[in-house]
Amino acid sequence: MEGILSVNSKRDLGKINIAPEAIAMVAGIATLQCFGVVGMSSRSLQDGIAQLLHGKENLTKGIEVRIDDDLVEIDLYVIVEYGTKINEVAHNVIENVKYTVEDQLGLRVHKVNVHVLGVRTGDKG
Repeated sequence: MEGILSVNSKRDLGKINIAPEAIAMVAGIATLQCFGVVGMSSRSLQDGIAQLLHGKENLTKGIEVRIDDDLVEIDLYVIVEYGTKINEVAHNVIENVKYTVEDQLGLRVHKVNVHVLGVRTGDKG
């Protein structure tokens, strides 16, 4: 996550602050629900090997959230299942993440970028 900015929303009864970590968690869960996604990957490639992240603690490490004027931009670093059409998987991830973040958090998602860092067999590991 970049910066310490959060999305602020003023309502009649008060103010709502949504941290980038919360946005990343919702986006990560939505990503893993998509067919063809084996898991999230570390954002940095060491020695050209994508590292599959396991567990909820590591879920947000494969996600970068940027906030600019209450518009959200999300970068997802994923590993897809061998044999799936990568373009279709990425498109489904974009649509699902955008819909889920906007629906559950009430935010405007400007852009969702999917970075496919690896292909694995569907054994989730």
